[in-house]
Amino acid sequence: MTSRLTLAIHTRLEKRFPEKRLFIRSDMETRFIRLRPSHQLLGWTAATAVVGWTIISSAILMMDSIGAGNFRAQAQRDQMIYEARLNALSAERDARAAEAIAAQNRFSAALAQISTMQTNLLTTEDQRRELETGLEVVQATLRDTMQDRKIAETELAALTTDADDGAMPAGQSAVQDGTVDLLATALAETAAERDQIAQDAQFALDHATETENELRQIQDRNDDIFRQLEDAITVSVEPLEKMFRDAGMDPDNMVSQVRRGYSGTGGPLTPLSFSSMGGGPDPDTARANGILNKLDEINLYRIAADAAPFDMPIKANFRFSSGFGSRWGRMHEGTDFSAPIGTPVYAPADGVVIYSGWLSSYGRLIKIQHEFGIETRYGHLNALNVNVGDRVSRGDHIGDTGNSGRSTGPHLHYEVRVGGKAVNPMIYIQAGQDVF
Repeated sequence: MTSRLTLAIHTRLEKRFPEKRLFIRSDMETRFIRLRPSHQLLGWTAATAVVGWTIISSAILMMDSIGAGNFRAQAQRDQMIYEARLNALSAERDARAAEAIAAQNRFSAALAQISTMQTNLLTTEDQRRELETGLEVVQATLRDTMQDRKIAETELAALTTDADDGAMPAGQSAVQDGTVDLLATALAETAAERDQIAQDAQFALDHATETENELRQIQDRNDDIFRQLEDAITVSVEPLEKMFRDAGMDPDNMVSQVRRGYSGTGGPLTPLSFSSMGGGPDPDTARANGILNKLDEINLYRIAADAAPFDMPIKANFRFSSGFGSRWGRMHEGTDFSAPIGTPVYAPADGVVIYSGWLSSYGRLIKIQHEFGIETRYGHLNALNVNVGDRVSRGDHIGDTGNSGRSTGPHLHYEVRVGGKAVNPMIYIQAGQDVF
């Protein structure tokens, strides 16, 4: 059976590859080499394998070259996009900062105007109360004078009746005539005084009406100013509250924690207190104090925002080389910012340096403890500009990017930990984009 199969295979090979002889001739003799079908098949197979391997290798090399070129082009495009986005964010941040400064200046001017108006309002109110008091005195005096006049007229009528009833002695008549003249003079003076008092009372009433109109105009202006300030405060508070919520933080809890460690009293935030002249509380004073309380709340928001890492640790050109999450089967607990060696690294929030030195795979490492149980880490640095115990503020230059420790290239490894647990730093960075 085996010999038949071998014979059949040999017969087929004979058809495809007939036996050939290769003659080698020399001066002395002639030799030949027999090329059997199996030898020819082996040669063809080897040649085909070599050619196929050459084609496949060339194709692989060409595809790798094309892929590497596309990857470099894509990396360059991504870098240009990141740089454009960074420039846009920087310009937007500068514009927001300018708007905040302008808003603060407008508020300071409005607060000074409110203070001046409040002073004028109190002065006008005092004048109005004095006029009302004077008017009441004039009216009381006028009533007393009219009553005295009635009594005098009654006495004059009685004396006149007695004079008409009978003759009197000469001495008594003279006394009576003197009394009548005295009463007539008193009545004339009383009438003149009454007329003058009536004129003064009318003038006081007219002046009181003008004063009330002026007070009404001042009140309308105050209402407009208060309304603008209240709208501005609402617009200022909403982005801050949204920033805390986007970062998973409770704004009320943050403000309460800051208030426990900061009084916030004194200066322009001192509550206003005006005399109410024995009356009830002044509505304008209560409204102004409400605005001041809101401003104090904004100040607490600002302090809380400065104490949490909402800002970027790198402001120069960079690209995100690796994000937070699983990488190569291991948990990558931070975000990598690829940048040249020596690129400045800035503190994204106020805090205290708790570590500055070499630490295993981190290389040169800085740890900063912030408020609310938040800690930030900066690994693979080239230079350390702070020491343990130093207090830093948002925007302080704390070190430079490098390639120390277990690193594949120059970059900053940036971590945010809350209660010791690593969280995605981009949560805070993206939440603060509209504020910082």
